[in-house]
Amino acid sequence: MITGKLNWDVLKKLLARNQGAIRPEVEKGGAVGEDCAVVNLGEEKLILSTDPVTAAAEGAGHIAFHININDIATTGARPLGIMVTILAPKEASLIDIEKVMRDISREAKENEVMILGGHTEVTDAVNRMIVSVTAIGTMDPGEEVVWTGGAKAGDKIIVTKALGLEGTSILVADFFEQAKEVLTAAEMKEARGFSKELSVLKEGRLLRNLASSMHDITEGGVLGALWEVKEASGKGFRVYEDRLPVRAVTRKLCDAFSLDPLKLISSGSMLLTVEKEEEALTLLKKHGIEAHVIGEVLEEGSFLVKEGQEIHVEAPTRDEIYKLYDK
Repeated sequence: MITGKLNWDVLKKLLARNQGAIRPEVEKGGAVGEDCAVVNLGEEKLILSTDPVTAAAEGAGHIAFHININDIATTGARPLGIMVTILAPKEASLIDIEKVMRDISREAKENEVMILGGHTEVTDAVNRMIVSVTAIGTMDPGEEVVWTGGAKAGDKIIVTKALGLEGTSILVADFFEQAKEVLTAAEMKEARGFSKELSVLKEGRLLRNLASSMHDITEGGVLGALWEVKEASGKGFRVYEDRLPVRAVTRKLCDAFSLDPLKLISSGSMLLTVEKEEEALTLLKKHGIEAHVIGEVLEEGSFLVKEGQEIHVEAPTRDEIYKLYDK
């Protein structure tokens, strides 16, 4: 098998056959395209999500915290706490393990999130640090969950900030020597700074009453995220290449490493669908968040408009970043 997420069709079949018991408290459980489960406890709702970091060595704790809290943010919920599992290779030192813990603790404090528990071990089952986080958020009973599958035909598609922020951060950290041969010192500094932009908590809270769907752009990049919205909603999409925000330093690195920035892991950028795009853009701008309308939701189909030509988009088989770890 190739590295990366499982194929959508394979995953759907596996999920359909392996759901466990059905509980009445669970409003929504596992589904392709939906990153969170919702449990209704009467007085409040619990929102849960889990994700590992497998494609980053440097900064794994920082990234693991944000990708999971971002999933909570896409529902419009408030993050409460996290559970952390750290699997360290035998070559790791206590300093390496503590750095992961320290990075997670720092981000948790800054975002008022409690570390509720977890598990840490050294094992020969892994060859680099694996960090897996389960995040828990809360919602009041009257609040509506924003689902990835809520996109409606005619909605405009917006992305915040820029694409490839996380991928760029990983490239300049894990492939430092190669990256500094491509980028100037100023560009290296800029690229390393992208790690400070990985949170979409603010977007989630601001747009929870305006967006029909919200989705954190992670593995597979923006094209992968669009396909996840497509799968969850049963709708289609059309996006325009010249509207997709890719910063110059990201494009320069992707060209050098032969990577497609549209399929590059992009935590820090939220994809959302809205009926009132001007209201959403104005609200985001008011709070200092860069945002771009990149296309629209269709009844069906998946298209990228490039140089005036409409191209059918297939689901990405895996994230571009894995090409570098396979070498």
